[in-house]
Amino acid sequence: MRMACLLFVTLAALSAPALAVEIDGHIDPVEWKDARHVTDFRQTQPLSGKPASLPTDAWILATPKGLAVAFRCEQPAGVPRTPQRVQRDFEDQVDRVNLIVDFDGNGRTGYNFTVSSTGGVYDAVVTNETNFNKDWDGNWQHAVSEDATGWTVEMLIPWYIAPMHMAHDGKRTLGVYLDRVTGSTGERDAWPVASFTRPRFLSEFRRVELPQYSQSLLAITPYMSGLYDNVGGRSHFQEGADILWKPNGQFQLTAALNPDFGQVESDDLVVNFGATETYVSDKRPFFTENQGIFDFSLLDDNSQLIYTRRVGGPSDDGHGAADINAAVKVNGSVGTTSYGVMAADEDGEAGRFFGAARVTHDFGDQSLGMLLTRVDHPWLDREATVLGIDHHWRPTPQLTIATNVVASDILQSGTRTRDSGATFLADYEMGNGWRQQWLGMHFGDQLQINDFGYLERNNFNYGHWEVRKRYTDLPTDSAYSSHDWQFRIDALDNDHGLRLRRQLRIGRISNLRNGATEQVQLNVNSAGWDDLLTRDNGALFLPPTVDLVYERVSPRHGDWAFKLDVEALTGGLSGNRQVGYDVKFIPTYFISDAFSVYAGPYYEHIPDWLVWQRDSGQVGRFNEHSLQFDAGFDWSINGRQELRLKLQAIGLDAHARGGYRVGADGRAVASGEPVDDFSVRNLGLQIRYRYELAPLSYLYVVYGRGGYAQDDFAGNTTDVLRNSFALRDDEQLLIKVSYRFDM
Repeated sequence: MRMACLLFVTLAALSAPALAVEIDGHIDPVEWKDARHVTDFRQTQPLSGKPASLPTDAWILATPKGLAVAFRCEQPAGVPRTPQRVQRDFEDQVDRVNLIVDFDGNGRTGYNFTVSSTGGVYDAVVTNETNFNKDWDGNWQHAVSEDATGWTVEMLIPWYIAPMHMAHDGKRTLGVYLDRVTGSTGERDAWPVASFTRPRFLSEFRRVELPQYSQSLLAITPYMSGLYDNVGGRSHFQEGADILWKPNGQFQLTAALNPDFGQVESDDLVVNFGATETYVSDKRPFFTENQGIFDFSLLDDNSQLIYTRRVGGPSDDGHGAADINAAVKVNGSVGTTSYGVMAADEDGEAGRFFGAARVTHDFGDQSLGMLLTRVDHPWLDREATVLGIDHHWRPTPQLTIATNVVASDILQSGTRTRDSGATFLADYEMGNGWRQQWLGMHFGDQLQINDFGYLERNNFNYGHWEVRKRYTDLPTDSAYSSHDWQFRIDALDNDHGLRLRRQLRIGRISNLRNGATEQVQLNVNSAGWDDLLTRDNGALFLPPTVDLVYERVSPRHGDWAFKLDVEALTGGLSGNRQVGYDVKFIPTYFISDAFSVYAGPYYEHIPDWLVWQRDSGQVGRFNEHSLQFDAGFDWSINGRQELRLKLQAIGLDAHARGGYRVGADGRAVASGEPVDDFSVRNLGLQIRYRYELAPLSYLYVVYGRGGYAQDDFAGNTTDVLRNSFALRDDEQLLIKVSYRFDM
């Protein structure tokens, strides 16, 4: 009998699940006894690889409920701490720890989880090695505790938080990166020695083999919202739901029924008289959940084949933003092949249909992918199909190569237009802080991807060669801890051989020992043609120009922090004979660790500003002055509540210097025709209260007011700015409640 009881107890112990970890900010040695213990943290900011200045310990443990990670950060009294409370997805320079996990261990997609020493969180998706997108918000646990000698963080990341490939033999190999940042000095200590300032980041993570666990999730988030338009005197009520189903790591479905695609985030004001579109990020939950598979960058700034702001954007019939009937997204994997399918359907006669299909396959040191998109515009009698193929290759530990090819097929009113483009990027780490980069691009003049994607312009051929040198062994009495110098030469032509630009760029990015960052950049541009300014009415030849930029971001010291941007530039028809400038200074004062206020001006003067005059078909030359005022406050009332005010006002006046047409030789010729002065006023105000009812469940109360006006006269810039506060094109009160039910 005694032997039977002993056998039963032994079998029960062997079959019992792993000991649960209580996420309370206190590292219990018993709970973490089977965890992998990490102590070899080394400096990656500055990127010297030296041992960390302050001791940091971390533990990694797979549990049935998720990936558990703990940090113990020693921080003696002689090293100042950053006690300020921060809002979700903060960018403040504060004491914090980072966990980034590549759940497939193939270097394609990572998930970033950050916790500050005061309990603030930040999460993001990392793609294309170094591209961080913080629009995504995940449901994960964290806790923080603090004592006289340091502070402790515990995290629990559920297995259902991300799609992942099938594990083998009961084991899963993850790519893991851990770091700790000391806010008062800016030092970043990491394990392993990987840095997002290098071409390779995700693929440099440490491979960690852990027991395989799987979780399923069915999450339904119903919402109700009510909006009152105080200008139109109208009310609007809406309800719907988001559905997220993850039966396992290899299949996930996201759907939105009668979705509320209005945002409670406020975009920055932009006055854009240029020929290219302004890029704006997207915080709508449907387009941030499981979106990493659809990342297809064209390696040109924000260019990409799927720009989700198109869905629910301005309607084709010009009657405001489009309404969405429904949207659905499916993604998963089979072996080392990942796939994703997305569709969204807009309402009404002018409603568009958006569809996308994505597949990628991992070959170890290489990966190959394909993305197909389709947009139907019934109102415009237009069908747009775009196909892209991308390839990533790591042939040696030092060399990284990325290529893609894209083609568009547009059918509009019976006429078909086809064209293509391609990009090649090679990065070579030479050692001792040296790095080279080669980039080549070709986009045909009939390539059209902006039905669903974003490309600032087509019709160009571009190439550059760049060399960088990093210095980290600076004298101990230097105010700087590191410098990263950049030298680049580039050439830009349009697809018809017209020279648009030749440029020499010299820049330096520096980290200071007090946690501040600094950037200086000089661009020397040759004479060249501007083929966009006149909107297909002839390219205009412009003289050489110079642009010098200085930026400094200083974190909180005492009760103050600040941001400073200064720029001197030339341009227009006068080239280097007239110099413009702009200055932006935004100080922040911390009334308490939970309450900060900021206010500051941005002033711009461009003495030779060229603006296309659509009505008269000529180029207007102006003496431009612009004054912008930014102000607001952030109040973290407690762990669940926050109140934020954001105010932006712009006053711009432009005094005409004459009108010009493009001559037969491409030079500007004075037209003698009148060009009117003008001024612009723009206002954006938002007061937002947010209460967290439960994880990813919120009550929002948002008041917003804004307006835009352009007048056919120019006045004093200060008066124009002052008058912008009277704008009231829109004034709305929004109340929205959403609650997530996890099943």
